[in-house]
Amino acid sequence: MSAIRFEKVCKSYDDQVVLKDFDLEVRSAETKIVLGGSGSGKSTILKMVLGLVKPDRGRIRVNDQDITDLSEDELMEIRKQIGMVFQEGALFDSITVGENVAYPLREGKQHTNDEIEAAVKRLLGFVGLASAYDKMPSELSGGMRRRVAIARAVVHRPSIVLYDEPTAGLDPITSRTICDLVIALRDLEGVSSIFVTHDLSAAMTLASEMALRDAAGEVTFRSEDDNFCLANTRFVILKDGQIIFEGTDEALGKTDDEYVREFLE
Repeated sequence: MSAIRFEKVCKSYDDQVVLKDFDLEVRSAETKIVLGGSGSGKSTILKMVLGLVKPDRGRIRVNDQDITDLSEDELMEIRKQIGMVFQEGALFDSITVGENVAYPLREGKQHTNDEIEAAVKRLLGFVGLASAYDKMPSELSGGMRRRVAIARAVVHRPSIVLYDEPTAGLDPITSRTICDLVIALRDLEGVSSIFVTHDLSAAMTLASEMALRDAAGEVTFRSEDDNFCLANTRFVILKDGQIIFEGTDEALGKTDDEYVREFLE
């Protein structure tokens, strides 16, 4: 099943072509890591999945539903299936961490206060911030804010999560924590995702490690080796509105494309 599909999508802003006959598929429980220079179309892809930007030509499908021509009211129903993690977290500074995470559930008006509180505490525990429930966002570090943003993005159990540079500006340890959360959502919760980044270290971690849950419920991470090759994560590299490379981290390391080699260096 396709979680996201772009079919011959074209998009221009004035005279600038951003996407040209663009095809992309993200399958269920798959992550596509999107790399590309400034103006290559990365942000436009995320906005199109949310229905915030319409293509000039082509079709876009989310969970096998064509969203290209949907109205704003119809798109609101589609967006309930999607979580979004922004580069800076985009938390509301005037309410607590717990209230930030609860916001999507309260907006939906379909859950009791007890259900919302239980879901928020579960997600804050998942991201390792159970003790931050009553804190204000201003009391948190940048990395902690990103983790809260992930909890908020998935509290309503979306099948798709979009990540816009979630590790940018973070130290290596905190970046690794964010990667672990993304990997766990992919492998343990079956979340499909597009991960836009310039962080090659984070990208390689996502493409080469898998999350497992043991009999005691503990989550561990396994790296690729001779007996295990990750099959549900692919790199996508954009240039001039088109995909010039799509494949595994192993294939990426072997490519002879000069632009790709130069971009990775």
